[in-house]
Amino acid sequence: MSTTEQNATIVRTAAVREVASRPKGRFTQRPDRWLGAVVPVLGIVLWEGFARIGVFPPNELPAPSVVAQTIFDLAASGDLWKHAGITLFRIAVGFLVGATAGTLLGGLTGYVLLARKLFDPVLQSLRNIPSMAWVPLFLLWMGIQESSKIALIALGAFFPVYLNLSSAMSHVDPKMIEVGKVYRLNSIQMIARVILPAALPEYFVGLRSGLGLAWMFVVAAEIMGASRGLGFLMIDGQMTGRASIILATVILFACLGKGTDLLLEVIGRRLLRYKSK
Repeated sequence: MSTTEQNATIVRTAAVREVASRPKGRFTQRPDRWLGAVVPVLGIVLWEGFARIGVFPPNELPAPSVVAQTIFDLAASGDLWKHAGITLFRIAVGFLVGATAGTLLGGLTGYVLLARKLFDPVLQSLRNIPSMAWVPLFLLWMGIQESSKIALIALGAFFPVYLNLSSAMSHVDPKMIEVGKVYRLNSIQMIARVILPAALPEYFVGLRSGLGLAWMFVVAAEIMGASRGLGFLMIDGQMTGRASIILATVILFACLGKGTDLLLEVIGRRLLRYKSK
């Protein structure tokens, strides 16, 4: 075999290996992508079937079709957009406030040892207080206005962000710090080029956990004298004995929470794309 033929064989072999190592196409990934929908769909089908034959009492667990009709009626009357809109507003503002505070304090305690010794024990103690224990205190301080609700949501979002960022920054590989010192990076350059990129994956885990807790805390926030919101709608369904309203709000909480988490996940995946390079 000539040298030209050998080179051509090597090139073809490399091309075949490259193609084989590429991720599978969109068509072949589609079954895995929708695999997570199997259990919910199966559960809805069984739920509908049992409700139809009378296994589940309609006044306690109405069929999914009844719940879907309730959501449609709420949307048609405009109540759905009114209640979901104010809940999303509270989540957005509360999460932004809590995540910002968690980022600032987490970065401070993660980078400055003295700050960690001063603030971390107190914050770790406050983290264990149940959400409902803050409700009467916030009502006393801020009344039943939006500020008390947003403060409670911000509190829920704060601790996961703070804890993950502080822990990630304080556990950065010392070898990476030494490399930064070798290149004579100052404190700002060390944080921007070495510490934050290393802590970013755990930071986004904290953001997603904080967002999940914000959705949990919004229910507690919206029973504090609220007249609008999905939490208020849920309590109203309980007080009037309408199980379809309660289930509708639970499903709306699940869908909206998953949607916001997915949005944050996409943002994090794009920012962390360098990890796969």
